Amino acid sequence: MPMPSRRKAIAVVSQALLAAPAASFALGGPQHKVGTSPTRTRTALPFRPFTQVISDVDDTIKSSGGVNVAGVALGGIDTQFARGDFYPGVFQFYLELSLFPVEQINESLVASRSDDDVDMPTISPPKVSVLTARAEEFKAALELKDDSKLAVAFRKAGENAGIEGWGLGPVLYGSVAEWIVQEKKGLRKFNSFEQLVQQDPTGRIIRYVWVGDTGELDQEAGETMLREYPEVVKAVFLHVVSDGPVSGPSMPAPKLINGRPVVFFRTYVGAAARAVQLGLMGEEGLLRVMAAAEDALEGAGVPRSSDKWADIERDMALASRTLSLE
Repeated sequence: MPMPSRRKAIAVVSQALLAAPAASFALGGPQHKVGTSPTRTRTALPFRPFTQVISDVDDTIKSSGGVNVAGVALGGIDTQFARGDFYPGVFQFYLELSLFPVEQINESLVASRSDDDVDMPTISPPKVSVLTARAEEFKAALELKDDSKLAVAFRKAGENAGIEGWGLGPVLYGSVAEWIVQEKKGLRKFNSFEQLVQQDPTGRIIRYVWVGDTGELDQEAGETMLREYPEVVKAVFLHVVSDGPVSGPSMPAPKLINGRPVVFFRTYVGAAARAVQLGLMGEEGLLRVMAAAEDALEGAGVPRSSDKWADIERDMALASRTLSLE
């Protein structure tokens, strides 16, 4: 689905926001300035923090396949998708969450500028940060490099939207201890998050959305984030996975921690519908996630009789209801 013409600019921010000391860390993309006009005074715009998505990898972005060695899971438990398969619509979902606040800033500035104003600073939306249980000691084999399939897929999602340079950002790893001892994984991811928030010591520039799954204590990590940092963590989204029959996993009820939502979802179409309901994504973003998820299943040749289509179609109905209410 094509980007509307008003989104030709990747992102536009006011000079006041660009002057904020933590902005260069938050945005994760190049800043551009077309023309200069030192004497021009900009119209003050409402301040809008940026959204940075922070994410697990296995069973969140791509399936672990439920593979284990000697009883130790190699990344997760999901058996619905083959090991290494990306979940339909995942990259578009992350992009739309990251892009939504930037688009609002852009629209405000475009509405307020004069016809001859070509002095337009532009920046990319924040890159996605990964908090993974993959062991730092095995980084040589498990490192998420710029040329990895995952990093390339993130970049492609941005480029398809006309956004150069968006994609995979900081990656914080775990250790062998957490990789083997499941109970330590949630705490390690929370500790990694505490390192990440230091990029914005003011707590003013960036807000975070944590996306994980129900298989590797990501819920524990996310709920701890909400208890300890409710002022900067906007929401937690948890992908519901199972090592049993696909019809088996039940959907836990959403809940609030410190007034912030914990959302459970089966597909990224469902996650996007909930994001729209929470004001974290626009309607057009939801439509693009829906289209990306359908394209992914069709591109992979998944038969319509598959449970994967059944899950998507169920959440398409949720998305349609959400759009009709907006």
